[in-house]
Amino acid sequence: MNVEIPPHVRQTVSQLGDGVPYALKVPAGRLADDPDLGEPSSLPGILNVMIDGDLFEDCPTLAVGYIREPDRIEIRFVTPASFAQPATDTAREPEQQGQERAVDPGVEAVTVREVADAWRRITGWLQTHAPVSHAAFRAGASSAAVAAVEGELGVRIPVELRALWLLTAGDDGAHGWGCLPGNQALMTLDAVRALYRMKMDAQVSRDALNSGRPEEERITVWNATWIPVIALGPSDGSSGLYLDAATGYLGRWSRYNEAPGDERDTLVTYLEEMADMLESPALAARDKPGLIGETLVWLSSIDPAQEKRWRSLTN
Repeated sequence: MNVEIPPHVRQTVSQLGDGVPYALKVPAGRLADDPDLGEPSSLPGILNVMIDGDLFEDCPTLAVGYIREPDRIEIRFVTPASFAQPATDTAREPEQQGQERAVDPGVEAVTVREVADAWRRITGWLQTHAPVSHAAFRAGASSAAVAAVEGELGVRIPVELRALWLLTAGDDGAHGWGCLPGNQALMTLDAVRALYRMKMDAQVSRDALNSGRPEEERITVWNATWIPVIALGPSDGSSGLYLDAATGYLGRWSRYNEAPGDERDTLVTYLEEMADMLESPALAARDKPGLIGETLVWLSSIDPAQEKRWRSLTN
């Protein structure tokens, strides 16, 4: 039986660890001899097999999804099994445990591909039209680095955010502008940790004040499942967006503790809309992309002193 591994799966595999491409050869060989080896998944027609990461160097435990046809097998996804496992932190309150979303390996594989596709469109556009902005994005984080953030926060990193961090570990900005809509910046992992600690400390202080108030008057400045991901600018952490690990939606945070705004965007739809705005700027509604030299600059947050230099992509 012929076992096929599509290019997008090979690309994903190459980002999961140096030992993963070799480790994948083992289930591929077993599937060639026994196509019915896997267990049914929640996705129609998809079977799952597992790779024990303890048996291979630099390889996490993996879930491999595949389809079986009469004359071939096609591997559809390879994803760390840990994506579906919430982080454990004994310091968290009991009522916070288990609030993260349950994740199915098949569904998460689709999410990983959606993030990768949107990011490929964004970086492809930047590389061609705004190379200075393209160069501002850091290389992807290692799985170990993402796991360290997860352990420190004590909350499972949602699969879509983990997938993005494996592709890029933050935006250092170009001439002071972040690359995301509103000239916002994808936060580095160190910035995520620092802001999360600061916000959780602020909530502890707020909880002390809340203890003597009726429930309807209590103020929440931060929830344990909120993971900050986007800042107002590369060096401006006064406000930004968080990803709620419990709901999968983005929300707005601010240093001044205003009531958080609910964006009702997922990280996937946020990235897909950014890609759409870059590729079809005439149809962009939320913000207008443009260029100052070889740098992407969004109109909504441009410095008035720079407006004459700004060139709309629709012109």
